[in-house]
Amino acid sequence: MWKRNSLSIVLVVLALAFMAGQAATGLHVHNQELAEHGVGPLSLLGYLQSGHFISALFENWESEFLQMGMYVLLTVKLRQAGSAESRPLPPQQETGDIEPGPTPWPVRRGGLWLRLYSHSLSIAFAVLFGASFALHLCGSWRAELAERALRGEFPISLPAHFASAQFWFESLQNWQSEFLAVLMLVVLTIWLRERDSPQSKPVRAPHSQTGA
Repeated sequence: MWKRNSLSIVLVVLALAFMAGQAATGLHVHNQELAEHGVGPLSLLGYLQSGHFISALFENWESEFLQMGMYVLLTVKLRQAGSAESRPLPPQQETGDIEPGPTPWPVRRGGLWLRLYSHSLSIAFAVLFGASFALHLCGSWRAELAERALRGEFPISLPAHFASAQFWFESLQNWQSEFLAVLMLVVLTIWLRERDSPQSKPVRAPHSQTGA
């Protein structure tokens, strides 16, 4: 099991470890803010249900799913000469070098199931992005309500918060960094290599070669 699934296992462990670290440090920071306003500290469980944690968590998830979803879609039609992250130039049809094994059932069913399955990756990322965006919006709104309550200000409606500069500042600062990261990966793999990585071309490959 470890040999066949080690990459997913390690990534899950790292994600959970960093999420726990975010929760612990975020709890400390948020309780410091509450103390400055004379409010008692939150428990860990209370903090995990707070807008402060939910907003911070899902605004990052939202940008990650946007990044990967757009990357999947854009690489269908667009190319970058020399990049390991691009399909070869000119666009080629899928080859027949498919490993033997049972054909996925949507392929066997055909029709609508096949059409959905043919785009299931981008559909999944769209759903994940939409859910994360909605949860980020709700968490950010709850955090804004809590801050306004501490300052003795009137609450703000959800639509008003959605239209606010604060909410879009939270989203766009993450979105731009995600697309910058993908851009760097696409461009740097033209000239740079990482031995045995599927994200890199072979070490001896010329810079002009597109794809791994």
